[in-house]
Amino acid sequence: MTKKILTKDDAKKAVYGGCILGGGGGGWIHDGLEKSESAFEMGTPNLITIDELQDDDYVVCVSLVGAPSAKELYVDSQQLVETVQRMQKEFPHPIKAIMTNENGASTTINGWLQAAGTGLPVIDAPCNGRAHPTGSMGSLNLTEVDGYLSVQAYSGGKNDKKVEGIVSASLDKASNAVRFMSVEAGGMVGVCRNPVQVDYVKKNAAVGGITQAIELGEVFLSVPEGSERIEAVASYLKGRVIHSGTVSSFELNETGGFDVGIVNIDDLELTFWNEYMTAEMNGERKGTFPDLIMTFDAKTGRPLVSAEIQEGQSIAVISVPKENLKLSSTMFNKKLLKSIETIIQKKIV
Repeated sequence: MTKKILTKDDAKKAVYGGCILGGGGGGWIHDGLEKSESAFEMGTPNLITIDELQDDDYVVCVSLVGAPSAKELYVDSQQLVETVQRMQKEFPHPIKAIMTNENGASTTINGWLQAAGTGLPVIDAPCNGRAHPTGSMGSLNLTEVDGYLSVQAYSGGKNDKKVEGIVSASLDKASNAVRFMSVEAGGMVGVCRNPVQVDYVKKNAAVGGITQAIELGEVFLSVPEGSERIEAVASYLKGRVIHSGTVSSFELNETGGFDVGIVNIDDLELTFWNEYMTAEMNGERKGTFPDLIMTFDAKTGRPLVSAEIQEGQSIAVISVPKENLKLSSTMFNKKLLKSIETIIQKKIV
């Protein structure tokens, strides 16, 4: 098996590239950088391509579930590794690799620590090549597989908020149970879930998505700090900068474990449900999820997630057509996309 031994430099690129592909969600840069430190303290993770596994091998997805703005969230390295070990113990087939649920500042490198802690490789096929709000959007369209039994091991919280366990149920019920436990844990749990065979992953995941994040991070970091970074990113992703201006209003509500809100930058309105969902300039649509809409500090070029936007900030916004992203089959599932409309009160499908 030809492995790529991942380095701290790869991790930094993955965090910045992942943050941009997060489209407003996917976690914070400082969390991603801290997580990569923890991963390399644990050991050395390896990355493999999907072709290095057999079609009937099983892989699992690891993820964090919760609201990134929750004040009491706590998940440590040991808890993350334990979710994989619990799955290995409970699931009847050997687990051959770990995949992340999505790209984002702290999600692209989801699994690197668990890989270092268990000796399993990371597979270059996130469940989705961008970040997305709901668990089902990161579930490889398993919602459409009749009778699929979801197995999800979770762990998080500390002291009297500590929770851990494993749940086996339909995908919706299992995801809802884990989301509920994340709230009980103070806002976040680490999860190892949904063992699937490699041939299924090939058809439904964002194959090559980790490499895309690392390459995008390299493009971003190779340009000196400033607005040129934003141009370089837009050009690499074959997208465009749709507006640069000042945040005139920003509204964020924490609803059921999600961050939901609206950002106005002059005449541009962005809606978000963790991730940016729509961009409209004077009523004209400039981007609609799963297109990538992303905000940057206009002066430094640093990518900004939705939860860190503030009134008065100078920001630039890019939009990248979905055709230019590596996406999961879930991003074309109208039923899953339709669920966004009731949250943000805008047409998506």
